[in-house]
Amino acid sequence: MTHELPHDPPVHKGTRPAAQPTGRRPSRRLLFAYSCAIAALTIAVDVISKQLALHYLDTETRITLFGDLLGLHLAFNTGAAFSIGSQLTPFITLLGIVATVLLVRAAFRTKRRIHAAAIGLILGGAIGNLVDRLFAPPGFGSGAVTDFLAYGELFIGNLADVAIGAGIVLYLFGAWRVRATSRTSPATAGGSAASMAPEEPSSGTAAARLERTHR
Repeated sequence: MTHELPHDPPVHKGTRPAAQPTGRRPSRRLLFAYSCAIAALTIAVDVISKQLALHYLDTETRITLFGDLLGLHLAFNTGAAFSIGSQLTPFITLLGIVATVLLVRAAFRTKRRIHAAAIGLILGGAIGNLVDRLFAPPGFGSGAVTDFLAYGELFIGNLADVAIGAGIVLYLFGAWRVRATSRTSPATAGGSAASMAPEEPSSGTAAARLERTHR
């Protein structure tokens, strides 16, 4: 008399094992080089655009691009955004140097490509304006930033400011995406584990098999 033990359930041909993650995150050095490359490109575009503005624009004439919304108008800003702190240019220059050091440190520590790109944009824009404050007239450390993008009657900026704004938006978007992914990952992992767990043999089926062997 033999007792037939229940076998493992058959594996259907249509089922596929859960895919294992194969992608690897880039190293920190690679991401740091990525940030530096974006920063260098941003600085180059900013410097070239300011030189063109100095050559073709003037402080008296405004060139209309999109009606009253956007135009080209040369201006020199010794303060921060919206010309705030015009009498504190050396202090603003010092803040720019500190911000640049912190951004370089953040670029070296970042672990995601989208954050590396965002930091590169912010870093390039910060250095672009810092170069003006260090080397533009009237003197070292107190130079005026060259602006030429007139946004209606609100303020006049440059491409370095655009890069900083775009970098901040990109960084916030990346942080939101990482947070959203971390919320959905536990649920996905639980579902995958449940789908991969072997089915327990039915107690009724095992009892029926044993009953047939005794007959």
